[in-house]
Amino acid sequence: MLHDRARIHVQAGAGGDGCLSFRREAHVPRGGPDGGDGGHGGTVVFVCDDSLRDLQSFRRKAHHSAGRGGHGEGALRHGADGETLTIRVPPGTQIVGADEDGGDLGGRRWELLAQGQRATVARGGRGGKGNKRFATPTRQAPRFAERGLAGEEGWLELRLRLLADVGLVGLPNAGKSSLLARLTRAAPKIASYPFTTLSPVLGVLEGQERQLILADIPGLIEGASEGAGLGHEFLAHVERTRLLVHVLDIAPELSAGDDAQAISNHAIIERELAAHNEQLAGLPRVLALSKSDLVTPERVAEALAEWQERLGPEVPVIATSSATGAGLQELAAQLLRSVAPGDASTGAAGPEAGASAPAGAGANGSGGRAVPAGAGRAGEEQLAEHMVFRPSGGSGFQVERLGPRSFAVRGRGIERLLERYDIDNDDAMAYVEGRLRRIGVLKALEAEGFQPGDEIEIAGVTFELDPSSAG
Repeated sequence: MLHDRARIHVQAGAGGDGCLSFRREAHVPRGGPDGGDGGHGGTVVFVCDDSLRDLQSFRRKAHHSAGRGGHGEGALRHGADGETLTIRVPPGTQIVGADEDGGDLGGRRWELLAQGQRATVARGGRGGKGNKRFATPTRQAPRFAERGLAGEEGWLELRLRLLADVGLVGLPNAGKSSLLARLTRAAPKIASYPFTTLSPVLGVLEGQERQLILADIPGLIEGASEGAGLGHEFLAHVERTRLLVHVLDIAPELSAGDDAQAISNHAIIERELAAHNEQLAGLPRVLALSKSDLVTPERVAEALAEWQERLGPEVPVIATSSATGAGLQELAAQLLRSVAPGDASTGAAGPEAGASAPAGAGANGSGGRAVPAGAGRAGEEQLAEHMVFRPSGGSGFQVERLGPRSFAVRGRGIERLLERYDIDNDDAMAYVEGRLRRIGVLKALEAEGFQPGDEIEIAGVTFELDPSSAG
């Protein structure tokens, strides 16, 4: 069974803490600070691996964590950086940060299409600075160091859209699986009842000089775009194909009853494809009239002429029979002609980072989008070979009055500043107050009526602030 969806939790490594240390040497009664820095936390990176075909491995393991940065030590020994976690996914994988879980990755999106593409989805926390970093001519013996920051974490939705060149679509029992088995080496389950195929099946059509990947997309019925049948789960796989083969039973009344009509069956599938994605209506088509061995040659010729007139010259119409092999060579030749050699999925390659994310996502594959030129599928916008980064918003702060002598400061940057220091350390708090003054927080507080000694709340921590002692 093809596993095309998974939900996993990723966590980048936390940064190591900086070290509070002073030199201790013989005959050196007052050695200076020598605390080393903490290492940076490991990042979580997704890599596109062409040897993978589905997301089955994520069914066994849902939580993935990168390595934590090492703590700094005395004698200026810095902590080691955390080990990067590399997660391999098959081509065509979409990675979406879950908004409802409130993690750091909510709203971000990535997409990996070609072998070697990389996307950094969670960045490791920065390591804390040792007390040596805070030594100045007026602060020669700093008795504080920074803590390491936590890495980004959150839940991700993984969705696989198959990178097939040709998609076989049609109503259940139209003969798609039989056609795929005869055209390729695939071995799908074939039976005489609807919904025999419960997941997409891939096969390789061998040409003289190249190959095409064919996908049997199951479960399309009326209402599939709204969730009916199995089509709601598998319609997304059609989006990545370059050409669609609409497999249509040439005489549906023989297998589905007198009320079945080929014209209405054709309209159902075309309507559901367009309802799912309007771009699918623009994909090239080939109409394969299946089960031609069940009717007379005169009926086959009549059906070919009728459908060719109905669809026009831009849609080839071919009568096929998986039982006798009639029309299969003609269909295979038509598919090889219709999909240009430079567009075949086997030729899509390139190490560019195929990542996409909203404005505000960071660099190193966590923002922008890049796809190799010519690697886009039919019906998709052509994407450039560069990545676009936009500055993130919300990096400022807001001051809120909570009571007569109580204020709160909101802002991710300010909250992360406080996370780095021990609020019970007087030297550390004096340094923090100096940073707040330089950032402009104290000026904003004073504009709201702040007085020395008033309480300040930042990230749920309440403390008294005396600007006169800020250094």
